[in-house]
Amino acid sequence: MKPADQFLDRKFLKTSKKDVIRFRTIWISDVHLGTTGCQAARLLEFLQATESETLYLVGDIVDGWQLKRRWYWDQVHNNVVQTVLKKAKKGTDVIFVPGNHDEAIRQFIDLDFGGIKIRDELVHTTAQGKRMLVLHGDRFDGVIACAKWLAYVGDNLYTVILKFNQLYNNWRARAGLPYWSLSQYLKLKVKNAVSYITSFEDALADEARKKGLDGVICGHIHKPEIRDIGGVTYCNDGDWVESLSALVEEANGELRLVSWQDIMQRSHSLEAISDISEESAVEPVAEEEALHA
Repeated sequence: MKPADQFLDRKFLKTSKKDVIRFRTIWISDVHLGTTGCQAARLLEFLQATESETLYLVGDIVDGWQLKRRWYWDQVHNNVVQTVLKKAKKGTDVIFVPGNHDEAIRQFIDLDFGGIKIRDELVHTTAQGKRMLVLHGDRFDGVIACAKWLAYVGDNLYTVILKFNQLYNNWRARAGLPYWSLSQYLKLKVKNAVSYITSFEDALADEARKKGLDGVICGHIHKPEIRDIGGVTYCNDGDWVESLSALVEEANGELRLVSWQDIMQRSHSLEAISDISEESAVEPVAEEEALHA
C-alpha cells in the first residue's frame, strides 16, 4: 500500500455508529466535484467518519466551470452527494452557500432541496455566543469581480499545476515520501500570491467588522487558516483538492481546523479502543464456560 494512501483502507468506509467523531458544526468548501483533482474518496471517508448538528457546504462543491469544458463524474462523486443527502434526511442541518464555480445554483438562493438549504450568506452563532459571517468569499476577489476572463485563465493554469502535482506525488508515494503541494508552495512563496491572500483575508475580516460580527468563515482561496485580524476571527476551511481540510466547531464552541488524515487517525484509534473493549467483554464469558466444562 502506498504511504500517501495508507488510510484509504475500506475499513474506514464501515465506521460503526459508536466510532463516529462528533462535532457541533462542520464547514467544508472547494470540493470541486466533477474534476480529476477532487479528492472525493478521502472526502467520503471524512463524511462517513464524522457527524454534526450542522454541516455547511461553503461553495465550489461542484465545479461547473470544468464540467462545461469536459465532463468527468465517477461513482465516488455520486457517493459524496448521496452521503450528504443521507445526512440531511437523518436530521443534520445542511446549508449550501454557492461559490463562483457552482454559481448556477445561486438562482435557487433561499430555496430548500432534498433537505438542503441554499443560502447566499448567513450568520452562524457558536456555542460560545460568537457570531460568525459565513460566505464563500469570491465577491471579495478582485480577479473574479473585475476580470472573470482572467479567472478562467488562472483556473486552467491551476488545473495543469494539479495534474503535475498528482504525477509528482505518485512518485513521492512510491519513494516513501509524504504528500507535497506545489500550488500551496507557490502561494506561500510567490510575493504577489502572498499579497493577494493577505488582501483577501483583510477584506473578509473588514466585512465582518462592518456588520458588527465577531468573525468570518469562508473558502475560495484554498488556504486553511484561523487567525485574528484586528479583533475579528478570520477562518478559512481550506479545500478538498490539496489541503483536505475542514473547519469544525467542538461542543464547547471552540473552532479549529482538522485534516482528513487527522480524522482517519482518530477514527482508527476509536476502532482500536472499540476492538479492545469488545475482546475484554468476551473474556469473562470464555472463563465462565471453562468453569462449567
